[in-house]
Amino acid sequence: MRIAEFELERYFARWEFAVRHLLCASDVEGWPMGELLALADDETAALWRDLRLGYTEAHGHPLLRREIASLYETAAPDDILVLSGAEEGIFALVNVLVGAGDHAIVTWPGYQSLYEVGRGCGADVTLHELREDAGWAIDVELLRRQVTSRTRLVVINAPHNPTGMLPDRATFDAVVDIAAEAGAHLLVDEVYRYLEVDEADRLPAGVDAGSHVISLGVMSKSFAMAGLRIGWLATRDADVLRRVAAFKDYTTICASAPSEILSIIGLRARDTVLGRSRSIVRDGLAAVDDLIQRRQDDLAWIRPRGGSIGFPRLRAGLDADRFAADLVEAEGVLLLPGSRFGHPGNHFRIGFGRTDVVAAIAGLERHLARVRASG
Repeated sequence: MRIAEFELERYFARWEFAVRHLLCASDVEGWPMGELLALADDETAALWRDLRLGYTEAHGHPLLRREIASLYETAAPDDILVLSGAEEGIFALVNVLVGAGDHAIVTWPGYQSLYEVGRGCGADVTLHELREDAGWAIDVELLRRQVTSRTRLVVINAPHNPTGMLPDRATFDAVVDIAAEAGAHLLVDEVYRYLEVDEADRLPAGVDAGSHVISLGVMSKSFAMAGLRIGWLATRDADVLRRVAAFKDYTTICASAPSEILSIIGLRARDTVLGRSRSIVRDGLAAVDDLIQRRQDDLAWIRPRGGSIGFPRLRAGLDADRFAADLVEAEGVLLLPGSRFGHPGNHFRIGFGRTDVVAAIAGLERHLARVRASG
């Protein structure tokens, strides 16, 4: 496979651990190990204490698959495949679903692997552009027109990275139906599920919407345990899961044994874990709201409806790439310019899931003031 360089990941490789404040992080502040272990029940405490560092089951620890399945209404443990992060799930799934001559439709801007892996497999990939002037919404009628007789895969991400868009229920149901009518699979990247601004807006999980729909989940975002590198696919299509499992034999084979046990602990304590994440994100979003209210001459955004990220726009005359480069040099605060998504606008991704958001925003605001003063 020949695949394009991953712009976002190369950017983070350069800057993520070299700055004071990562104001573009998409995850939530990671759990301290000791605090997570304190949440263990008797069974998981014993699993951790007696853990042997050998290979694990290729499909994932049975208890882990049971806990993941309990996140859904219709999934059983056999409908779950544990992977090393969401990235492996994307890579393996797309490789088994599309190839030369096939067609996929993917929402954009978005996480690059969601569309670039398909291109690397030889598929024709149509980007379904989300536009700020339409509230970053999925255009159902455009999506319907984009479907062809060769469409094998439709991909959406909800809540959406980088905009924080969350489709309404009617739009979600329409997308599910369009994929079914096309005879295509629908991949719902729902790694930010449970971080809806209004919990009443939470959509059904993809796996619960139809046998042709596949849910992608991970411990990294809503569950705030990115370092575990545990993700999963959930689908009632047993053949797809079997094919992805066979492909995984050529990638990681199995997941990390310690990470699986820690994930079981986190999932069993999900009310506590998700409550912490929602609290951090709620406070961070309020801080960004205040910033944009104070700096209306410099910043604007469509307020996110879910997730831990948003996609503000700088005022005309300020170039996002130049602004981000100057900001990191002046204040040690990192933003992610929209150009890293291939987006031509003057937008940048801002993250509000870390506990240093207020300090990071203070640095951003100082820089905005300097830029404003310089004309």
